[in-house]
Amino acid sequence: MKKNILLFVIIAIVILIIVVYKVNSMQNHKKQILNYNAEYEKYTKTEIYGTNIATVINKAVDNNEKNKIPKDKDGFYIDDGENYIGIEINITTNETTYKMETIDKVGVKNFVSNFNLIAFKCTDIKYHENGRISKIVFTQIEE
Repeated sequence: MKKNILLFVIIAIVILIIVVYKVNSMQNHKKQILNYNAEYEKYTKTEIYGTNIATVINKAVDNNEKNKIPKDKDGFYIDDGENYIGIEINITTNETTYKMETIDKVGVKNFVSNFNLIAFKCTDIKYHENGRISKIVFTQIEE
């Protein structure tokens, strides 16, 4: 009888440890996603300039490269539904939308030299099902 009680207590302790571990892992994962998103969301809350856009593009490209996001035949990243992040920039003066890969190919320095004093605002932000940012759209503010 004492062996059965001891076995039951041991099983209950093991189950409790597993549950605590799982809850802790989920909380850590959620915190990592919040920290990851915060790096990008800080640029979506206020008016920003071309130099900030360049920073966001560099972060997104680094993220996609680090996570080995594949590219299509034209050199555009393919959304993997999990770790991909894309940046689009709407230039209102010529009514054109550029993907970050286009700006990266031409040269981020060229973008900065042409748009460093131009103001932009975030007009759209999308998230993957896992909660991570998947796409941010910035639009030029006309003055």
